[in-house]
Amino acid sequence: MGKVKIKKKETRIDMTAMSDVTVLLLTFFMLTSTFLQKEPVQVITPPSVSEEKVPVANLLSVLVSPEGKVYLEVLGSQDSTDNKRKGSENVRANMLQNMADQYNSLHPGANIKFTPEELTTFSKCNAFGVPITRMKEWLNMPTDQRDKALEAGPGVPIDMNEDPNKPNEFQMWVKAAYNSIDDELQEAVVKGTGIAIKADQTTPYSVVNVVMDNLQTIKMNKFTLMTALKTEEE
Repeated sequence: MGKVKIKKKETRIDMTAMSDVTVLLLTFFMLTSTFLQKEPVQVITPPSVSEEKVPVANLLSVLVSPEGKVYLEVLGSQDSTDNKRKGSENVRANMLQNMADQYNSLHPGANIKFTPEELTTFSKCNAFGVPITRMKEWLNMPTDQRDKALEAGPGVPIDMNEDPNKPNEFQMWVKAAYNSIDDELQEAVVKGTGIAIKADQTTPYSVVNVVMDNLQTIKMNKFTLMTALKTEEE
């Protein structure tokens, strides 16, 4: 008797449903994730045993490079559909306008003004560190050139003025951030969680001390130092 041949069936798995789920998950993570933005310089913070987390909102970060250059980064309240006014972009734009007003009032003859487009560009910048007199030129550069100019530039001027009643640009920026539209940032500064200094582990203490002296001169006596968690080997 001959063998009965079983007709072979095509093995095929329908992946349509799986593809739909993958696309939905990818879209979800893209819309909800917060991507780390590039900093002007690479800073390796010194280790410590502190496990207190760095705030992700209402924070003025002072970035100090190993060469002693100072950069600033400002974060407002967490952006949401009902609280856009206190979002980071609005806080930064308002801070730049406050800084221009301060500088013009303290330097007779100065007439620093920014267009709405320049304010918008600044509001989207993560960190910055150029003298206010060069800010307009920096904001009108292409993005890639802005990054290079930031790395090669002098940073925010922080040298103390001979006149104690005349703050330097670093102090003016801190005041401009404090006087921004975000009252929650003001509350964080008062509590001591609103200002954080992030310096490289090779940065001399004398350089960091200059930053702290500048803050204390304008009565900003509470701030934190960013560190990395120390391992068991350390």
